[in-house]
Amino acid sequence: MIHLGALVPHPPLIVPGVGRESERAKVGETIRALGEVDRLLAEDPPETLVVFTPHGTVYSDAVVIYADGELTGDLRQFGVQQDWRWENDPELVERIAAVGRTAGLPVYPLPQREAARGRDAGLDHGVLVPLSFFDPSWAARARLVVIPLSFLPLEELYRFGTAVAEAAGQLGRKTAIIASGDLSHCLQPGAPAPYDPRGAEFDRKLMELLREEDIARFFRLDPVLVEKAAECGFRSLIMLLGTFDAKEFRVKVHSYQGPFGVGYGVATFHPTGASRESLVPELFGQRAAAVAARRAAESPLVRYARRVVEAHVRKQPLPQPEELDDYAAERAGVFVSLKKHGQLRGCIGTIEPTQANLAAEIRQNAISAASHDHRFDPVEPEELADLTYSVDVLQAAEAIDGPDQLDPDRYGVIVSRGGRRGLLLPNIEGVETAAEQVAIAKRKAGIGADEPVQLERFEVVRYY
Repeated sequence: MIHLGALVPHPPLIVPGVGRESERAKVGETIRALGEVDRLLAEDPPETLVVFTPHGTVYSDAVVIYADGELTGDLRQFGVQQDWRWENDPELVERIAAVGRTAGLPVYPLPQREAARGRDAGLDHGVLVPLSFFDPSWAARARLVVIPLSFLPLEELYRFGTAVAEAAGQLGRKTAIIASGDLSHCLQPGAPAPYDPRGAEFDRKLMELLREEDIARFFRLDPVLVEKAAECGFRSLIMLLGTFDAKEFRVKVHSYQGPFGVGYGVATFHPTGASRESLVPELFGQRAAAVAARRAAESPLVRYARRVVEAHVRKQPLPQPEELDDYAAERAGVFVSLKKHGQLRGCIGTIEPTQANLAAEIRQNAISAASHDHRFDPVEPEELADLTYSVDVLQAAEAIDGPDQLDPDRYGVIVSRGGRRGLLLPNIEGVETAAEQVAIAKRKAGIGADEPVQLERFEVVRYY
């Protein structure tokens, strides 16, 4: 059972012996707030602490739980000569994994070294900094479960949080949840990430939603705003919120500071004992409805690409392009893009036509995007219901003299040097300048950042 939750930051400089006293004085409110979290936990000590950390071994398509019998770490890289050791809670780890898998989530208990693909990996500062503020008189008796964040969709991370709570409840385990994470890293010039005013906007909105205890609105935050904030705590918070699903709770915001360009928020979550309606059906219903609405509005080109992918993945005969008779004589380069929950799942294309007509070009590139994009595993049948598609039909490219003749919203770019050639489509989320366009296209082509290239630009007709 979850009896307390906390959102906490993890800047090493707040640890005695790491930050200078002048630095620690500037985050005095944060340090005092962490002391208050410690006091609340000490009043009714948990049997197990579950920590969500953004700085462990992160997987894009799964949630990993550290399964080592003993969890160890240190802050020597920050100058603190101290080791920390905690006993894991293997029974809770296995129960969380079982409940999560029953809910259809990819959850895997793994030893830290295996999770880190063979590298030595002690506990990271996302775990150690917050726990260093907890009084050993109670904390040393608690077991520790550590869960690095995942880049699964937010609603799945929330659902995973419900699995943590359900597992703790099944075992009767008194559990406290620690969501470790800093907020925006771009609050001012000189911050760890390049300054962006949207960082402060993100922090204001997040702290406001916490004060209002409005959980559903966290899922309506603009994804671009979240990305531009350069934060590392949002996904930890979403998992924490999931542990309080179907429960009434109160949030107390203890502090917010950002004197060094990084936002530090401290808040605690207190269940009242009352129940409320679960948010899970609404979240997954909204996701399914969004995909259904997009499918209903598909253009013929996109519908054909989707039907090709579905048939190919299911090992069925490929469909005929009856709807594309109007394009029978048209030839062009085509890119087919697949997304899953808003994240790229595959994108393959041709700069110039290689097939007899547009339908054949789409068929070839749709199959390649689903099965041969080296950045991703091949699409599996169970993923098909969650995929959305777009088809870009390329117009003729023209040579240009320099990046000043590019517009990332209107033109794609082709960079060439010798036999190396790279392309970036126009109007890509997160790409806002011509310099970014060219840099990404160079990387895709294996061309060095400082190597001169020939530039071409092109327009596309994008179909959804």
